[in-house]
Amino acid sequence: MTPALEIIGLSKTFAEKVAVDHVDLTVPQGSFYGLVGQNGAGKTTTLAMATGMLRPDAGGARIFGEDVWADPSRALSLAGVLPDGLAMPERLTGREVLTYLGLLRGLPKEVVAERAEELLAVLELDRAEKTLVIEYSTGMRKKIGLATALLHAPRLLVLDEPFEAVDPVSAATIKTILRGFVADGGSIVLSSHVMVLVEQLCDHVAVIDAGRVAAAGPLEEVRGGLSLEDTFVELVGSAGTGTKRLSWLSR
Repeated sequence: MTPALEIIGLSKTFAEKVAVDHVDLTVPQGSFYGLVGQNGAGKTTTLAMATGMLRPDAGGARIFGEDVWADPSRALSLAGVLPDGLAMPERLTGREVLTYLGLLRGLPKEVVAERAEELLAVLELDRAEKTLVIEYSTGMRKKIGLATALLHAPRLLVLDEPFEAVDPVSAATIKTILRGFVADGGSIVLSSHVMVLVEQLCDHVAVIDAGRVAAAGPLEEVRGGLSLEDTFVELVGSAGTGTKRLSWLSR
């Protein structure tokens, strides 16, 4: 079966800093794949290159066998992407953003209207019907970003920190939507540094450390009987985490 996402030797250097160092990953169809790592580990840069938003120095990516850089229109039509720091038209309401982007993708007007209505209701953004995106909270921005990623009924979702600044009730709603997406045959790649969240949702995981893959595979195999957090600490190495203290706080 063709993988939902293949990342082949992706590399990126900014000035003299190697952000991503020949990353190889295979995301099986129908999987909920977690990408975990410390801040600055290279998760966001990897996903940006894999989804056509940042050109790699080397390597490539394929979405359901379609080359992201050779045929971006075809490859990216199969994916919905929620990037970190998503930019969107800020002088529009949530409904207007969905309408604009849906029509831009070539969806029929009535389909866009129906899907926008349902997405706004499910994500509880219909309560802010007249609110411009520029006035949205960070959590609301995450939700409208997820709505834009789902609008065209993609087969793959690539989500960079989708739960950041989202309240617990909205987070529960989003989790239900994402689990349902996978149950219906979709595939998801989710980037996070929250290990408990990844354990709750994901069946596969990759640990990224200093731009490289430290471990990857089914969740149970990677964590090896430990919690994902304990496995992560062992893999990335954090000697002395239990002994560090601030001298002026000692009593």
